[in-house]
Amino acid sequence: MATTWPENGFKITLSALFGLFLSTLPFNGASAMNSDSKHPWDKTFTQSDKVDVQKVTFKNRYGISLTGDLYTPKNKTDAKLPAIAVSGPFGAVKEQASGLYAQTMAERGFVTLAFDASFTGESGGQPRNVASPDINTEDFGAAIDYLSTRPDVDPEKIGIIGICGFGGFALNAAAIDPRVKATVTSTMYDMSRVNANGYFDAMTQEERRQLKRRLSAQRTEDYKNGSYAVAPGLPDQLTGEEPQFVKDYYGYYKTPRGYHKNSLNSNGGWNMTSSLSFINMPILSYSDEIQSAVLLIHGENAHSRYFSEDAYKKLKGDNKELMIIPNANHVDLYDQTDKIPFDKLEKFFSDNLK
Repeated sequence: MATTWPENGFKITLSALFGLFLSTLPFNGASAMNSDSKHPWDKTFTQSDKVDVQKVTFKNRYGISLTGDLYTPKNKTDAKLPAIAVSGPFGAVKEQASGLYAQTMAERGFVTLAFDASFTGESGGQPRNVASPDINTEDFGAAIDYLSTRPDVDPEKIGIIGICGFGGFALNAAAIDPRVKATVTSTMYDMSRVNANGYFDAMTQEERRQLKRRLSAQRTEDYKNGSYAVAPGLPDQLTGEEPQFVKDYYGYYKTPRGYHKNSLNSNGGWNMTSSLSFINMPILSYSDEIQSAVLLIHGENAHSRYFSEDAYKKLKGDNKELMIIPNANHVDLYDQTDKIPFDKLEKFFSDNLK
């Protein structure tokens, strides 16, 4: 089954929609500058001399060990600081966009934690390369568990940032966990909605039935084979006929700009049957119960902009804000520091993590 993009008729399978699965690059990618010869800098962004970073591990309540990079301001005192947990984009790792957000917010006085989601990157969980609406929401809760018990963190001043698909999980976490005092989503995807309905809700009921039949049949094949089929990804080379959003993703994940050896979106794909758990488990069902502050940020030209606009409409109260970044597409908010509104993020968290 294929769904059709309204803009240009380009057809893309729903499994490819799920996180935009990317195939292997013929190069090892480029990292930002190294910190020293013994501990090379392994991120896709330049290391800051204003923060310290260390690798940490912690477990979620399913017993999965998560790995994160903890960023702290170099000039911090013994006072307890506000903290922010960061994850995403969907299929990315902490060495990419989430690490950039975490490092930048640490420069501005916060203790920050960029972490790999369960089953991906350096975090644990089997099988690999699988996603879950419940467990990936829980990953944010586990990050809060860890931050809350650190001696340098004020447990009453913890916020979260979710990028791309983890924007939806961040909202879901804020709805269930009152320990979240402030939430930012950047270039948000609602992974339940896009898997159940296709982009722009274009999937018909019959197409959804066909999708479920096909994925269920794949489960049987996976069980017989003792392995998990991988969903298709972007081509190694663009033909020029792809919609602009595909070119944008390619330009980040498959070039030295954003490539990382641990990233699904740079190297392979999610398990094909991962889509099943999202089709009938809408993660934003209770987002209207969020009582803490929420800031949704999206690019004016992003194909995904409607996810944030609709999520904003469902939120209640006067503690919500939708910020549209002029002339920005979906991927610009991964790493373009002239477009990511870090001044706004600093003020938002400073005002709401009091």
